[in-house]
Amino acid sequence: MINILLVDDHAVVREGYRRLLERRADLHIEAEAGNAQEALQCLREITPDVIILDLSLPGMGGIELTQRILQRIPTARIMIFSMHRDPLFASQAIRSGALGYITKSSNPEILIQAVYMVARREKIISPDIAPALAITLLDGGSNPAEQLSPREFEILRLLLDGQGVDEIGRILNISPKTVQNSHYQIKARLGVKNDLDLARLAIRHGLIRE
Repeated sequence: MINILLVDDHAVVREGYRRLLERRADLHIEAEAGNAQEALQCLREITPDVIILDLSLPGMGGIELTQRILQRIPTARIMIFSMHRDPLFASQAIRSGALGYITKSSNPEILIQAVYMVARREKIISPDIAPALAITLLDGGSNPAEQLSPREFEILRLLLDGQGVDEIGRILNISPKTVQNSHYQIKARLGVKNDLDLARLAIRHGLIRE
């Protein structure tokens, strides 16, 4: 039996996952969580075989949560299940320690196959983005955000979501000064001078929509 923790902020979506996965007799949804804090609380009480995370969680996102889980449970097997089809998100997820990245536009059988593979500690990338990710890696990455660490990428995501320095510090459990320093480093790495240019670059590369 493969026990699974589902982490997604949409209850209806989680119910869909549950029904799909539990059609298999050897897949069992042990617990569900709607945000990062609920997920971390669940992991104090259970030890699932596979953790399925959405990237776009309220507050702390899936990439930061992946790192937090692996700091606490280095043997955790994590799969990202996300709406984002840009190779940048898959690359950041894998760099943060996830074993798999599957898009929500994938065939349901791909999700099921991925659960079995991640349970065996095998890596898998969604077939609909694998070619683009391979090209990105071969080309050295055309998106400047590839240069960011997973933590910097998460801070950028929160900044673009309109969160202030103090709130980002609270979410990530770091000091506001650390957030400010990272904000400066992010702009330097991306070659922009101010937040307006940062937003324009994010729109151009699909990190946010206009």
